[in-house]
Amino acid sequence: MEYCNPLNLDYKFQHYGRAAHREAADPTLILFKGTYYLFPSMCAGFYYSDDLASWKWHENRRLDMYNYAPDVRQISDYMVFTASSKGESSTIWRTKDPLSDQFEKVSAPFDFWDPAIFRDDDGRVYLYWGSSNDCPIYGWELDRETLTPIGERKSLIYGDKDHHGFERFNFPGKKEKERPGLEGEIYRLFFGAGNPFLEGPFMTKVNGKYYLQYAAPATEEAIYSDGYAVGDSPLGPFTFGINSPFSSRLSGFITAAGHGSTIEDRYGNLWHVASMGISVNADFERRVGLFPAGVDKEGLLFCNQNFADYPMEIPAGRFDPWSVRPKHMLLSYRKAVTASSSLEDHPPELAVDESIRTWWTARGNRGEWLQVDLGRPCPVHGVQINFAEEGIPVLRMPPEECGLPGPVGGRYVDSGHTLRTRYLLEGSADGQSWIPIADLRTADTDRTHPYHVLEQDQSLRYIRLTCAETPYNSPISVSGLRVFGLGDGEKPAKVTEGKSVMEDPMTCRLTWDRADGAMGYNVRFGVAPEKLYSSFQVYGQEEAYLTTLNAGVPYWYAIDAFNENGVTEGTVRKM
Repeated sequence: MEYCNPLNLDYKFQHYGRAAHREAADPTLILFKGTYYLFPSMCAGFYYSDDLASWKWHENRRLDMYNYAPDVRQISDYMVFTASSKGESSTIWRTKDPLSDQFEKVSAPFDFWDPAIFRDDDGRVYLYWGSSNDCPIYGWELDRETLTPIGERKSLIYGDKDHHGFERFNFPGKKEKERPGLEGEIYRLFFGAGNPFLEGPFMTKVNGKYYLQYAAPATEEAIYSDGYAVGDSPLGPFTFGINSPFSSRLSGFITAAGHGSTIEDRYGNLWHVASMGISVNADFERRVGLFPAGVDKEGLLFCNQNFADYPMEIPAGRFDPWSVRPKHMLLSYRKAVTASSSLEDHPPELAVDESIRTWWTARGNRGEWLQVDLGRPCPVHGVQINFAEEGIPVLRMPPEECGLPGPVGGRYVDSGHTLRTRYLLEGSADGQSWIPIADLRTADTDRTHPYHVLEQDQSLRYIRLTCAETPYNSPISVSGLRVFGLGDGEKPAKVTEGKSVMEDPMTCRLTWDRADGAMGYNVRFGVAPEKLYSSFQVYGQEEAYLTTLNAGVPYWYAIDAFNENGVTEGTVRKM
């Protein structure tokens, strides 16, 4: 089964901020009674799957599922659910079947933000929480029956922005964005302003060690990442993981990979799911990404995020996380593209520039089309469509009219029952005769990042997307019409030279000479020559700023060149 980040979910519209936008983030993933469940923020429901690739939606407008940072864990025969609240006690619920919507209240111990419940092998239960620019990540043991605190609250992780590069909010070259109006009010109310903060804890136990994960420095930043600390007991003490952040997507089509959860699948493999960012229509305009993860023999937690927004195949059974790699490369980068019409600031070229933060927008919707010319017939394997939203006004509706409590006046989430994203996707070898790749002109779905795999690879030159219907009758917008296959030419030459300059103890500037035939480069780096666990992917440039380093830790790197035909690995060097 193949998937392509960001995950193809029917992300829900939120009506606040600069414009209406879709949001799902802060995801908790769980395998419960043989089924995977995915709970993201502010969705009024959850997703479920049998295979981690194809997800179904289940709406629940009760409980606290329209809250930030929902958390779910299995305790005995129950799924236990809780979420963030401020100013009133947060409720802990449980159910034996989440699809039944039959939840019972267990406790409401105190108000917490970004909770994470953990049940240890001995049956003892713990609660972790925290999202603050001046407070630590906390932990507290809970009574296993009443789920109320026992013992003492513990302060577990404090920020250290002077030594941990990924914890810096205003990292080099980045200025803090202004947050106007209601959006700024929400941000300041929940998180404060000005300083980096720690948030989103999650506990995973592997080989008898306790991995307490946390996110920093801010969800709307490309640098948003997950680090970790490891200990011998659930409440510490904890030692900072020197390869933190273990989850980060610093560049590429979609960036950021923070505030997530790490679980075992049914075969015992580790997967990490995390928040990825757009943050154009609103700071909290976010998506969900899924990544293979693991723990090495020295106990370092890691994610495989090389080419993290390319199509990947989920293996059946046990696998090496580093064996999950793209079998098909991007064919559409900066290729010729035409459209039926375009808004002045949103030309069709923005659909092939490998940035989810820019997009083509037509002047209308029904019948509008976007077409990519690959330049010559190429073996096409699959096409990912990334729909965007442009200029959709914020709707103001009393919360009681939509059946939801409003954390801030007038804020609500659409149910999705009446919203449809319908289209026809076609391919052609000559621009005259067309074959359907996906016909969703009558579909009752609102998926925003569909990835369509052809029944068999075909030689195609043109890919055309034609709109049939959009939510709110808005003009169609596409941030990425991404075509994948494997070219039949030569891989790029090897990068033979590289230069590293430490601009401060946590920032390294890498430069290198252009490799013949390279479309881009994937910089792998890490704390040992055989532990290049982090990556930085760039297109059309021979430079990378690595701002997530930890002061006083030695690093190594390799620069891999890639093009439509594959990847040529570079030489490992010391920074």
